[in-house]
Amino acid sequence: MANKQERIATIIRKNIAEIIQIELKNPHLGFVSIPEVRVSKDFSYAKVYVSFINEKEIKEGMEVLEHSKGFIRSSLAKKMDTRRCPELVFVLDEGYKKEERISELLNKK
Repeated sequence: MANKQERIATIIRKNIAEIIQIELKNPHLGFVSIPEVRVSKDFSYAKVYVSFINEKEIKEGMEVLEHSKGFIRSSLAKKMDTRRCPELVFVLDEGYKKEERISELLNKK
């Protein structure tokens, strides 16, 4: 079961990245990367972790993604070969902040 979840998550990640880069035409959305997607066991929800290069774009970028959630989900449903398309939940990935903090602490020593 976990393999199917991982497979679906990988497909969703790839397709959403393409949708955001190619189909979503919003000048207020800066460079967005999708490091991870987690799918619920019943495939009804997908947590899409997003990160932004520029920290100043985070708030506006998250608003654009929330506003465009319906468009992204409908485009994703057309690209996926599954019976149901999961509900998307966009979450800001703050893993890079943890990495920066660890690097900072290691450089002090």
